[in-house]
This record gives sequence, structure tokens and C-alpha cells, in this order.
Amino acid sequence: MNNLNFLFYLDISNNSLTGEIPTALMEMSMLKTDNIAPKIFELPVYTAPAHQYRMSSAFPKVLSLSSNNFTGVIPKEIGQLKALLSLDLSFNKLSGEIPEAICNITNLQVLDLSSNDLTGKIPAALTDLHFLSQFNVSNNDLEGTIPTGGQFSTFPNSSFDGNPRLCGPMLVTHCSSAKTPLVPKKRLNRKAIFVLAFSVFLGGVAILFLAVRLIFLFRGASFMTRNKSNNKDAIEGMPSYFGSEQSLVMVPACKGEQNKLTFTDLVKATNNFDKENIIGCGGYGLVYKAELPNGCKVAIKKLNSEMCLMDREFCAEVDALSMAQHENLVPLWGYCIQGKSRFLIYSYMENGSLDDWLHNREDDASSFLDWPRRLKIAQGASRGLSYIHDVCKPHIVHRDIKCSNILLDKEFKAYVADFGLSRLILPNKTHVTTELVGTLGYIPHEYGQGWVATLRGDMYSFGVVLLELLTGQRPVPVSSKSKELVPWVHEMRSKGKQIEVLDPALRGIGYEEQMLKVLEAACQCVNQNPSMRPTIQEVVSCLESIYANLKMQNSVNIEQYLS
Repeated sequence: MNNLNFLFYLDISNNSLTGEIPTALMEMSMLKTDNIAPKIFELPVYTAPAHQYRMSSAFPKVLSLSSNNFTGVIPKEIGQLKALLSLDLSFNKLSGEIPEAICNITNLQVLDLSSNDLTGKIPAALTDLHFLSQFNVSNNDLEGTIPTGGQFSTFPNSSFDGNPRLCGPMLVTHCSSAKTPLVPKKRLNRKAIFVLAFSVFLGGVAILFLAVRLIFLFRGASFMTRNKSNNKDAIEGMPSYFGSEQSLVMVPACKGEQNKLTFTDLVKATNNFDKENIIGCGGYGLVYKAELPNGCKVAIKKLNSEMCLMDREFCAEVDALSMAQHENLVPLWGYCIQGKSRFLIYSYMENGSLDDWLHNREDDASSFLDWPRRLKIAQGASRGLSYIHDVCKPHIVHRDIKCSNILLDKEFKAYVADFGLSRLILPNKTHVTTELVGTLGYIPHEYGQGWVATLRGDMYSFGVVLLELLTGQRPVPVSSKSKELVPWVHEMRSKGKQIEVLDPALRGIGYEEQMLKVLEAACQCVNQNPSMRPTIQEVVSCLESIYANLKMQNSVNIEQYLS
């Protein structure tokens, strides 16, 4: 297994495998760390039955050995697999105790050890697994008190069935305390003195904790004040919060008053980060839908815990969105730091991403984007990009413009999102020096020749988005028999077959002239020579002119129709 450096999803369940669990499985490098392969080298994966088209790094890291005949103990080396999100060892013949090492898998969401011959107690440290949403140890021979606290209060009784010697408040069998032995009076006095001293000590710690918490609240409120006032230094105080176990989320008013939420509130709002609440995923983490106590819906992005990448993206996102506030940029509500995890809270977008509508839609009329809506989306996204390129000081290069990073609200208004890879361009600079990042199909050619990122690079990526809107095709096809989008469009135009490039569902409805004008602008954006690409403001002007013609062409109020 040492040589399988990129294997991160292993499911060998429902077989007849015997013997002990190989410890070589614990050496799989992708399961030991949250490191991901450079995005440029990833191949797109098309999955069924969900029909999702994702980069491979968006898939959860899973180890499933269930329904076999494995014997022996659970290897203590299992704790090395710190990147695992799901571990399923159910329906085997494993014996011995549950190793404490499992508690080191801090991002674990699913743990199923049911239907084995496990003995001993359930490790109390499992309560520290904050994201554990599914837990099952039923039908073993475990004993003792079931741990309380953490996620354990959310698990159903069925998670512990079939262990007659287990006891706890959630079971019919309650744990009875043993009779207190007689203790000499002098020992009682000493014990009382010890208890008193310990109580005084705890009181002092509590006062100190309260003082630190008040300081944190003041600084947190100060951060959000700076955020709202567009202060470019809003991010500077943030690193001092790293490592805080009880960081607060500061969110703006939703229904008339500011809300202060704890991490526990986020857990409840996402139903313990249940997989049913996942609405998006990417190379750096999952996005969950959440409903706050006051009824507001938000989206919560949980960043993966590889510190060198996660903290950088976290800082970049808060830094960019604390300075750049525009009606076509996704609003950042707040953030949360919990241990080694980072969370970003945004407005919830009812219509998901543009990628969902173009490439993951159902085969029905309600999921089809007509041309007026596509043009409206292109215009809105261009305005958001124009703001970070031209208005915001310092300017921002996004570096990951793509359809999945253009979100749509209930009225199909477009918002540019995901600034985790963004970088600031200081005055008198034309580029930033950086590593090669981005998404396959959207990365401009020049990024592979030099370690720089420019505003013109963003224009190439936006040109690809325009081509997707026009053609309905992906930048990189699922089938290896098809050509990539950009060279295919150039080839078709060189043959005078521009009309054949357009999405067949959009042809013959009277908008061809407008679509060909947008096609011309898109092809200028994806010019291999960066200096020949238009600025975003030139594209905005072009799209607004075409949109004005669209409104003139339609006798009905187009704005009313689109809303």
C-alpha cells in the first residue's frame, strides 16, 4: 500500500476476506494527511447515480472493510489515518478493545464498528470527535458507562444495542453507583480541605477564562466593525485567534439584530454536519446548508485541516471579502475557528451554482437556463469581477474563476464566490508571484510558463465561463474522444461554423445575433496572448450593450420576467 500514493477511497466491503486487518493499509499516504494533488493534474470524475462531475479531491476519504471475515484486533496504527472522514469495520469478527488511537482521527464523520466481538469500554476521548455524525457499536460485548458530551448526546439508542453490559442515561440500563466505603473522619477532613482548595482553584480559572472571553468578544466585534467599514487591515488581528477552542462566529443582522453564535450553534444548524446538508464540495472542503435559530439560512464552508493550505485559504477569503463588498460578490457573514478546523459563513444561494444548472441539471424544462437568464448571469458575474479588478484597493486576482464559483440566488442573480486562492495586487504591480493553482480547463497557458498570476489570467478563465454559457459544454469533456472546449471552439470558428458551436437548445429562437457577439467577446478572452485579451471593463460594456438590445427586442419587461 506504500506505493498507492494517490488512493484515498477504498471500499472492499461485502467480500470473504479473512485474517487480520493489514497494517499496510495504515500507510496509505492520502489517508494520513489532508494533502491534495495539484489541481492541474487532476482528472475530472463523473459519478452515478448522482451524476456529479467533480474533481477527485472533492470526494471524501473513506476506508470500508465491512461484511468480511476479518479477525484479530483493530490495529492501533488506525490513528495515523487522520484524513479519514468515514471508517466502516462492521460485520466482521474483530475482537479486543476499541483502540484509543481512533480518537486521533479528528475529522471523522462516520464510525461503524457494529456486529463484531469487541470488548472493554467505549473510549471517553471519542467525545472529542466534533464532526462525528454517525456512530454505531451495536452487537458487540462492550461494557461500562457510555461517554457523555460532544456528539454522543445526538446518537440514537440503536447505536449501542446488543451490548448488555453497557449502561448510560440513553439506555434502559442505568449505571448504578457503588456503595461508598467508610472513611475515617480525619481522611474526610483532609478530603474536604482538598475539595475546598480545588474549588477555589477552579473559581480562579473560571474568572480568568471569563476575562479572556470578554477580551475575545471585544476583538471579534472590532473585527466585524472593520469588516463592514471596508478597512483593508481587517485581517491583521485574526491570527491571534488561531487555536482558540471556543471562537465565536460574528454574523451581521438577519432580522434586526446582530447574532453571536458559538461552534455548538453551527453544529446544531447543520444537524451535526450531516451529509444530507452538504450542498457543495471542492478541493479545500465541504459546504453545508444551515438554518440559524432565527430562521435565516446560510452556507457554511468547512476547510480541510491541512494547516499550511487551510490557514492560507482562510486568511485569503476573509482578507478579500472584508475589503471587497459588492452586490455581485458573495457576502461573507462571519467565520469560526474551532481547534484545527476553520469555518466560513456565507449567504445561502437558493439556486446553487452555475455549474449545477449547466452540467448537472435534470432532464426537464424547469432546470433549463434560457438565453435571457444566461446573459443576465454573465453580466452579473462580469460586474463582480470588474469590482475586484478595477475598483477594490488593492486590486484582487481571483485565480479560480469557474462555473462552480458563480453562485445564483432565487432570482438568478450571479455572485462571484470562493476567494480562497485569491491574491492582492499591490499598487504599481501587474502580477503576483505564486504557485500554479486553478482548475483543469480554466487555467491560462501562460501560468504553466511562469509562476505568476495576473488579472489577464482571470480574463481567460472568465472567457471559458462565457463559452460554457454559450455551448452548454464542459471545458474538459467527460469522454476522452471529445476535444477540450477552447480548442474546439477555435477550430469551429476557423471553419465558419459558429452557429454549430451554440447550445442546440438555444438555436432557432431569435437570439443568435446576440449569442454570436458574446462568442466573439469570449474568444477574445481566451486568446493565448494575454496582451490581446480585453479588460473586464471592456467585457462588462459589451455585455451591457447586448443586454440593452435584449430588453429592446422583447416587448415584455425583461427584468420582471427574469425575476
